[in-house]
This record gives sequence, C-alpha cells and structure tokens, in this order.
Amino acid sequence: MRPGALRRRLDHGDVGRMSNGNYMMTGLHGLDEPLLGNRDYDGRHSEGKTPECIWVEGQWKEHLHWAALLFTNLIVQWAQWIANIVLGSVSFIARILPLPSNTQSGSNWKLLEPALNLLQEARLRSLQQRLGIPYDGSRLEHQEALKQLWKLAYPDRELPSLKSELWKDMGWQGPDPSTDFRGGGFISLENLIFFAKKYPQSFQRLLHKQDGNRSEWEYPFAVAGINISFMLVQMLDLQSGKPSSRAGRRFLELLAEDEMAFDDLYCVTFQMMDAQWLVKRASYMEFNEILKSTRTRLEHELSLESVSRVKDLPAYSLLKR
Repeated sequence: MRPGALRRRLDHGDVGRMSNGNYMMTGLHGLDEPLLGNRDYDGRHSEGKTPECIWVEGQWKEHLHWAALLFTNLIVQWAQWIANIVLGSVSFIARILPLPSNTQSGSNWKLLEPALNLLQEARLRSLQQRLGIPYDGSRLEHQEALKQLWKLAYPDRELPSLKSELWKDMGWQGPDPSTDFRGGGFISLENLIFFAKKYPQSFQRLLHKQDGNRSEWEYPFAVAGINISFMLVQMLDLQSGKPSSRAGRRFLELLAEDEMAFDDLYCVTFQMMDAQWLVKRASYMEFNEILKSTRTRLEHELSLESVSRVKDLPAYSLLKR
C-alpha cells in the first residue's frame, strides 16, 4: 500500500476505530489495495529483474511497510496514553472545583457532591432525621413540646388547652397550632424552643414586637418561625443526600464546628428577618418579600471567607441573650 494511501485511510477515521490489542489485524483486513506488486506504487513493472532482486526488493518493501505500521501504532498508543492522563486530570479537577448549574441565579448554582468527614456525616444524618419528622398533634411528646413553648413564651400566664383562642396571641393562625405545621414539621417547633431557651431576650423582643416602629398589621410570630425553618431547609439544600448549593456547602463547614448549627442559624435568620422588616417598614402582605430579602442577605453572609462558625456571621451580633 502506498504511504499516501495509508495516510489517507488513517485521516478518514480508521484510527478512531482501532483498539490497542487488535490494531494490526483490524487495520489490514479492510484494505482494498494489495500490499505488494501495485503497479501504481512505482510506475514500473518488475520485468527484467532477476528473481533474487525481485525477492530482495519485495522483502525490503514489506519490511518498510510493517515498520510504518508499527510506527503508526506506536503513535496511536502514545496519543491514547496522553488522552487518558488529560481525562484523568480533568476528572480530578472536576471533583474539587465547583461547577455552575444551568440556572441564572448565582445563589442556585450547584456544586459537586462534597466529601464529608465522619463527624459531618453523622451530624448531617442526625439533622436530616429530624427534618423527616412531621408534627403529629396526637403524639404526647409533640404535645408536651408545644406546651413547653408556651411556658417559655409566657412564663407568667396559665397554660391553655391544646385548642384555644389564646394560641393566637403567639402568632398561630387559629385555635389549633397543629394545623400550622404542615410546611415546617416538628423541627420548626424545636427551632422555636431552642430560640426561646438560648436567646430569651431576643425571643421575647420579637414575640412582643418591642423593637422599632412597627406596622399596624404585623407578621404572626409563630407562623413566621415555621416559614423561616422551611426557607432554611430549602436554601441549604438539606433534603438532598448531601447539600450541594453554595450555602449548603458552607453550612456543612459550620456543622463541623457546631452540632446545633442549624438551630443557631435559625435564630440568626429570625432576628435578621425582623431587622429587614423594620428597615423596609413592611406589613403583613409583604412578608414573603421580606423573607426572600432575608434569604439573599443570609446567603451573602454565609459566603464570607471570615465565617467558619455561626457566631462569625455579621448578623449574629443582633442576637441578645
């Protein structure tokens, strides 16, 4: 086969169909031209040459052809070896660098699944188990938790029955608080109890709307708390196996430092939401807008390089014990 013909065949995609092990055989079986004796090869016939010369010339040409094929095979193997190195490097880089999703919002960019240490895995698993528990008004422990919240909120008031108009004073929508837990689950009640215990001064000021010039139509405290729990779960991507949003990835770092990072972050977020409420002079109908604004602000604070704990968040300074 002519070198030019062999080159044209390789250029037309034969290399892409060759494997390392069977390249030599596969490359030869499909040829349409004879290997030796092609009159187009040198433009002359073999007349006038001795059998010995013809044999020597044929052997020489055959050796040349096989050498060319071996060299080509070696080039192909080198190319595949280099390609494997490049692809391996790309795969390694992809595992450690974030990749943007197709969404246009920076806050919704997705990262590759993070690698967690044993402590993070255990704490994340525990938190996700809490998230999976719905509020059940028929369960005694859930009833007791609701009563505990009342006692923390109103230590000097008599505890009402589980269905009473008095629950509206705390910001439940009706006389039966259990009907308001649909979106937040039991963890939203746990968040409120944690807030009342750890930051009682801030809890009381928000409950009784003691800061700033308030609207005549205020947000209901308890229901707002449930909405904040729900918003945090969505923002931190906690319902997936491993959070991969930017905020969720950063939250995993906070979780490594503090087992109760979610509850602490809840308290910061509640206080931040109320501050946004006052700045924008909002009223009840603007609650969803304020919650979105709070989420944006919180995502920004979580992205700060100086933040390694919930206490490092700038908004944490708003909380009072």
